[in-house]
Amino acid sequence: MGQVTRARRAEIQRVAIRLRAQCQRDGRTQERTVTVLREALPELTALEAWRLALGWSRAQAIREVAEVYLADGLLPPNLSQALLCRYEHGQAQPGDEYRIMISRAYGARPDQLGLETHHLWCSTCTAPLPLHYGQRQREEQSTDRKAPMTTASGLPAIRESVQWAVLDAPEGSASLVALAEAAVEHYALNYSKHPPATLHDEVRATRNLLSTVVAAADRETARGLRRQVGWLSALLGNLAYHLDDRAGARAHLTLAGAIGESTGEAALTAWSSGALAMVATARQDWDHARGHAEHGLQHAPAGLRRAQLLGWALLPTLAALGHASRADDVVSESDEIMQSATELPGRFGYDRAEHRLHVAEAHLTLERHDRAAEVARTSIAAAPEHTPGWVAATLVLALAEAHDAPEDAAGRALGILALIPPARLRATARTRLARLSRVLDPATTGAGAELAERLRALPAPIRTDGTAA
Repeated sequence: MGQVTRARRAEIQRVAIRLRAQCQRDGRTQERTVTVLREALPELTALEAWRLALGWSRAQAIREVAEVYLADGLLPPNLSQALLCRYEHGQAQPGDEYRIMISRAYGARPDQLGLETHHLWCSTCTAPLPLHYGQRQREEQSTDRKAPMTTASGLPAIRESVQWAVLDAPEGSASLVALAEAAVEHYALNYSKHPPATLHDEVRATRNLLSTVVAAADRETARGLRRQVGWLSALLGNLAYHLDDRAGARAHLTLAGAIGESTGEAALTAWSSGALAMVATARQDWDHARGHAEHGLQHAPAGLRRAQLLGWALLPTLAALGHASRADDVVSESDEIMQSATELPGRFGYDRAEHRLHVAEAHLTLERHDRAAEVARTSIAAAPEHTPGWVAATLVLALAEAHDAPEDAAGRALGILALIPPARLRATARTRLARLSRVLDPATTGAGAELAERLRALPAPIRTDGTAA
């Protein structure tokens, strides 16, 4: 759509108000009202027409969408009127979650709003609510309809199964060890599907259940259970890190590494050491970061695990210390491994998208902005949209673009804030956003000023009272 003058925009508002009132008097449906508006005002997109047919300002529309999030027990994203304007004019596209939420708020299907969805979603979530010219009516409660099973509803069921198994075999059993392994696998594979605070509570509860059995179990069973307690501790350490609790992360990961060594679980020792290197890097403790990385490499099995420790743990430290030549050697070695390695899914796995993210970030640290941008794009292309890895690579690309294309960089960051609810925004993403905001000059970059304002309003991962955001 071409540029619309301020005078024309005011005229559109007046005409829309008049036509909406006429349609209301005539008893026309919401969909028919939208049709009338768009026929009279061809400048309107479907999304803007639905809002005007409801009689909402952009500010009210944002509030209505926020109410849908709150009704589901979720924190709403910090959507600005400027970003909603870009959605309405086809200059940006919301993510699938926000498409569903805005459709529910507007009482329309995504296709009626001109919002194509790329992933599967249930008809229950997106069915339009009954409308009477902007007043959402209460949904009827049906006793014969059940909410669809989701990963979130399956999460506590895993802990409950472990609880029943502990009650059934309070002194442990081979079946309990197998169930504990399955629980760890479930948490690791679905790590990115949950807000960190929610998953943290479930993993902790499951670990506590297993810890009550270890002392009474026979030697072999106790060893198997201790290994799974170690993996659960590793998950807790990573979750604490993503909640910006670095001291807690260090404690959990240290325990995980110790259990890995005492039980002979080399992969656990290696992974925990890599995670400890990540925590040390975040606090710029380069000596400990390198020490943890090298300790992890001593225990890492050949192949994918070695590439993981090289890219995730050692490479960031070498780049931060300015050892460019050594960093390039690490990239070459890990790239060669990744060419033939079989990727592993989940939190304990490693794939090419994550590997390219670490390489891009190393180039960024070494101020090789063009190379960082190039590699970040390959990571973005390989990562599923809207996942934490995709978010991280997008923000690395924004940081690489910040000097030469500040408006584009700020736009990418604003897009992330529109797509990802605060509860799902990891501390690592928040750190990258804050870094980008510092690089951009709000005085000369309009989008940079908006980004700075959005970040000021962003709730912390953990509030001052200790509760999760």
